[in-house]
Amino acid sequence: MFTGSRWSVRLRLTLIAVFMTVVSGVALIAIATFSVHGLAGSFKTEEAAGAALQSVHLAKRGQLPAVVPLGKTDGMQLLNAKGEIMASTPNLVGAPRMANFAPPPTSVRQDREVCDIPRYPGRCMDIVAFRIYQDEGDWVLYAAADQVPWYVRPELFALIVGGSLAIVAVTAAGTYRTVTSALVPVKAIRRELEEITATDIGRRVPVPAARDEIRGLAETINQTLDRLEASAEQQRRFTCDASHDLRSPLTAMRAQVEEALHYPDDVDWKAKTRAMLGSLDRLQAIVSDLLALARLDSGVPARYERIDLGALVGEELDRRERRVPVDRDLKPGVAIIGNRLRLARLLTNLMDNAERHAVSQVSVRVYPDGGTAVMEVSDDGAGIAPSQREQVFQRFTRLDASRHRDAGGTGLGLPIAREIAHTHGGLLRLEDSTRGARFVLRVPLHPGPDGAPHPPPLTL
Repeated sequence: MFTGSRWSVRLRLTLIAVFMTVVSGVALIAIATFSVHGLAGSFKTEEAAGAALQSVHLAKRGQLPAVVPLGKTDGMQLLNAKGEIMASTPNLVGAPRMANFAPPPTSVRQDREVCDIPRYPGRCMDIVAFRIYQDEGDWVLYAAADQVPWYVRPELFALIVGGSLAIVAVTAAGTYRTVTSALVPVKAIRRELEEITATDIGRRVPVPAARDEIRGLAETINQTLDRLEASAEQQRRFTCDASHDLRSPLTAMRAQVEEALHYPDDVDWKAKTRAMLGSLDRLQAIVSDLLALARLDSGVPARYERIDLGALVGEELDRRERRVPVDRDLKPGVAIIGNRLRLARLLTNLMDNAERHAVSQVSVRVYPDGGTAVMEVSDDGAGIAPSQREQVFQRFTRLDASRHRDAGGTGLGLPIAREIAHTHGGLLRLEDSTRGARFVLRVPLHPGPDGAPHPPPLTL
């Protein structure tokens, strides 16, 4: 009802509060008017009955005059046993009897509503009848009380309605002020968000002191801004590093081409071509790794199936000769759910890294560990300091030792391997070893048949 998109939240909440208050006020007015009407009607009837009892007392003593004072009734008549009018109030002198009923023999009083009384045309009256015991027969005294209107009295009804309207007005004003106060932090948050730009993402929205939903909203926005800032900083560093690494082979190739153009007769074209092919190979490797990371970051879906990890690793190790011997310990039946191409890329990156740093041997192990499939790739090189174990998984990171050993590395192999591990719900970390570096991949086991539900991802 109050969901118009053009209406503000403040106006909608105020209208809802006013609507509910009006509905409640109407109900309360009806209940109050009905209750007061009943009380007023009973009170007026009892007033007429009290005045009639005084006349009954006088009639029993034979002292009731022919014309009875009106008192607190709207009319009174006394009838003898023959139905003759013996006394009446001034407004009923000469009028026919106002009612034709009498109290039952077992009672001295009976109340009844009577309409169309000759002296009260078009009106209904509450008639109180009293039985008076006399020797010649029972007499009946009638006392009339005009019915109270539904609104009782205009002044009282106006007071009830006015009070209800005042409550509605107070509710509307209070709701508007309360909602306005509650929305002040929201306005401040919106103003701050409007001023935050991509170049000024370090700013944060104000957090209100009250521990309510708006405070939770502000804290969530600030947490989101923290993540956006971290992502933007990571993207900036990534762009800078990518630009630097792409510039190096391009610069080398440009220098070689310029040298060949300046001294065409002195150029060893075969050697120059080999040098330029090396730069092109490095450039191609960087671009290939960047594309792989882009696909992983974008969440491009891949085909997953049940894979024997040990068998997959064995097949990939057989595909190419290695510079150093590879020691294998591949347990069969270590089943996981994964993508063959991505897992093969992960293994290749780990093996290339291990081969670059190994002195005499690389070791590869696959085995189950509880509900986890584990793949280890170790080398017997110099190893990596514990303080730098996470640094090697950052994009375009190459430690000094790595740069010295292999200037052709892209710095993207290990980050790609970790991203692939994450896409399989697994973890890839550097763990302790007696010598060299030991990379450990942990992926949830999946011993069930094809089509069974995926196991939950691992968490740190």
